[in-house]
Formats: sequence, structure tokens, C-alpha cells
Amino acid sequence: MATWQHTDIIVDGKSVKAQAPIIVSASRSTDIPAFYADWFFDRLRIGYSAWTNPFNGVKSYVSYEKTRFIVFWSKNPRPLLPYLDYLKERNIKCYIQYTLNDYEQEHLEKVPSLATRIETFKLLVERLGVGSVVWRFDPMILTDNISVNDLLVKVQNIGDQLKGFTEKLVFSYADIALYKKVKTNLEKNGIPYHEWTTPEMEEFAEKLSELNRSRGWHFQLATCGEKIDIDKYGILHNRCIDGDLITRLAWEDKTLMDFMKVKILPTPSPSLFDNAPKLPEGAILLPHNQYFISAHKKDPGQRELCGCMAAKDIGEYNTCPHLCEYCYANTTKQLALENWKRHQQNKNADTITGK
Repeated sequence: MATWQHTDIIVDGKSVKAQAPIIVSASRSTDIPAFYADWFFDRLRIGYSAWTNPFNGVKSYVSYEKTRFIVFWSKNPRPLLPYLDYLKERNIKCYIQYTLNDYEQEHLEKVPSLATRIETFKLLVERLGVGSVVWRFDPMILTDNISVNDLLVKVQNIGDQLKGFTEKLVFSYADIALYKKVKTNLEKNGIPYHEWTTPEMEEFAEKLSELNRSRGWHFQLATCGEKIDIDKYGILHNRCIDGDLITRLAWEDKTLMDFMKVKILPTPSPSLFDNAPKLPEGAILLPHNQYFISAHKKDPGQRELCGCMAAKDIGEYNTCPHLCEYCYANTTKQLALENWKRHQQNKNADTITGK
């Protein structure tokens, strides 16, 4: 399945080629909803934005002419609320990967209060529906001051408040050694982190699964990009850009379904001797007595342990002013703040950095 087609757009009076994705990721690289929502929706109205490749510095263009679905990633997606009606007008569906951590006491993130972020979560669910806002507690980080049990207390507090407001909890174990710049920045800023051991991962998974049962949350638990297999605790390997969830939310969009090669089929009628219709293995139910079989395919361009389907990410690294101590997307806080300042000085630029 091709990720996108190409189209011609007019930039400064000249015709240039632009990628024209049907599914957009906004964004793994930075928090577009929190800091760049006005810019993004302005570019969506204009019809295109520019993107700089982080590996070779080459500038390219992204057209939104064919966009039908957006996956938003954010720690503070409240600025999206005024724009949801515009998405509806454009017939663009979405869901939100909402990273809702609790590191308030430890000051590991610069985000609104936990109470405000939980309120935002519920407001978004009221507008978009339960399946459209996915709770992430990501990453789970251990320090001298945060133990496995401390993390479980934090999760329980949030989980109790989100019961009935989400279908899924996605988490990852902070793997500091894997990201050299994260390790360097944590040490530079005096954060006494610990690497997770396999026994600690198992302990956390088992206790989290028990919380999910005992508190009656009924969340689907899933890990993001983790090698460890903890499915015995009912914890799956997640697909953050998930073709099945996209289908569940946008099955009425024939253009999108044709692109994803998803067939919507009527539920078979029950037999004379069996009141329940017999569905094929792997069938996923839809409204109006319909179903589909998963056509999700992993993006081969993502890391080995990532289960996401292909989408065009339109964010850029070194642009997120949350300044999380464990951030992998910013090389330094100073560079992120410099790019943020440049954006504020040139909010109408076609790039997120204002260049």
C-alpha cells in the first residue's frame, strides 16, 4: 500500500511537487497540538506545509489535498478543541495519542496541571468519542525517587479518573541507554535515573494487569516499541498508527477504505439452529450489522519493534518546548527554544520552524 501520492502545488508563484498523504501523523517529532495548532490548521486551510528532512536537511512539501485522517500526538491537546468542527467540515477524521503522565512532583515535564490535563482528556472524549482518545503513560521512568510501586500509584490515580473515557492504556519502559542524547541530558540535569531490569518490567506488568482487573478499568493494555513479551499479562504490542482503529472510526469514508484496501461486509444472518451469526476469524464488528477483516500492514520504514502503519509525519525534531527531561526529540533544550522563538516570530511560515 502506497503511503501517499504526489501532486503539484503553487509556492511563491512556481509549481512544485508535493507529497499528498491520505493519512497524516502530527506528530511523533514534536507536540503540534500543544504549540503549533494555529500554524497547522492555517497550513491545512492553505493546503500545504513544508518539511525539512532531519537526515539530509532537504526541504520538501506536503499537500493536504487528499488528507482523510490525522493521528495527533500530544501532552496537551486542549488547543485542538476549537478546530474539531473544521475537521468535520473537511470530512477529516482523527484520533489522539494523548500522553498523560504524572511527573508533577518530580518536575520532569513542563505541562499544565494533572487536573487540567485530565479535564482536557474528558472534553476531547465528549467531542470525539471514547475510542478516539488513547491514553499513554509514556515513558515509565525509574529514578532514585520513583520506584515501580510509585509508578503504579500514579497510574492508578489517573486510571480511576479515566475509567469509561478510553479503551486503551499504552506505555513504554524508559530505555535510557538506547538514546545517547537522552542519557547525556539526564546526567547533565542531575536526574538520577535507573535502567529497567527484566524482573522489574515483569513485576510492573503483572501489577498493572491486576490493577486493570481489580479497579474495573477494562483497558486494553499495550506497550510501545518494547521487545519484552508480556502478553501473559494481557499486554499487547501496540500499533500507535493503527489501521484497525482508523477503520473503526472512519469506515464510512469509502475513499479512505479503498486506499487502505479494507472491505466493509454485511454480518451473515444467523442460521436456523444458531441465534448468533458466524463471523470469519479475525472479524471486527462495525455499526449497522457490518464487519471488516484487518488489513493493517506495518510501515517497513519504522523501527523493527514499531507496529505502526505507514503515514506521513509532518513534524520536526528540536521544536518541542515541553522540555521534558527524558526527551529524545530535542537534542538540547536551547535548540528547541531557539526554534520555538523563531516560529513565534514567523507564524505564517510554511515550515514549523519559521525558516
